[in-house]
Amino acid sequence: MRARMALSYADIKVELREVLLSDRPKELYDASLKGTVPVLQLADGTVIDESFDIMVWALNQTDTDWKDLDLDKQLAIIKINDEDFKPWLNKYKYHIRHPDHPRKYYQEKCDETLFQYESVLKDNHYLMGDKPQWADVAILPFVRQFAHVDLPYFESAYPKLNQWLEEWKISDLFQSIMKKYIQWQPDHDPLIISFGS
Repeated sequence: MRARMALSYADIKVELREVLLSDRPKELYDASLKGTVPVLQLADGTVIDESFDIMVWALNQTDTDWKDLDLDKQLAIIKINDEDFKPWLNKYKYHIRHPDHPRKYYQEKCDETLFQYESVLKDNHYLMGDKPQWADVAILPFVRQFAHVDLPYFESAYPKLNQWLEEWKISDLFQSIMKKYIQWQPDHDPLIISFGS
């Protein structure tokens, strides 16, 4: 989601191959042995198979204003999100697979990060201040995932973060990447799209 948002924001055309994780094609593994999405293969054959790295590449292709406010702080926030919050989020979402602790335990571990976002949003419209930045978009999908595990809890515990999330969900940028595409098959004609158009 965040990779697509960056590609959309930069108005980059791609050949889209929509895959189902329950039915991963051989071609996905040919491009990246990890077999996970997203994967971006550049014209020169370079493969980028991490969503953050795809964002970096996409934003380097355009004169972005997503880096206007304290880029070092943004990168630090994204690092905490990806390295600290995300592993706890995965255990929270799939707590049945992680029986060492109850779901509440993983929820509280996620709370340690989310409470910081909530605190910032009490005084700011976005995580970095008064305008959307890279950090907002990089973190958005994971906040959304957390919210959908227990929406009543999220709405009650994080009113400001919930408002931030809802505003992003109705934004043109978010809506630009939410169109559904059919599952790619090797015999399909190339589907060239720009998410932003």
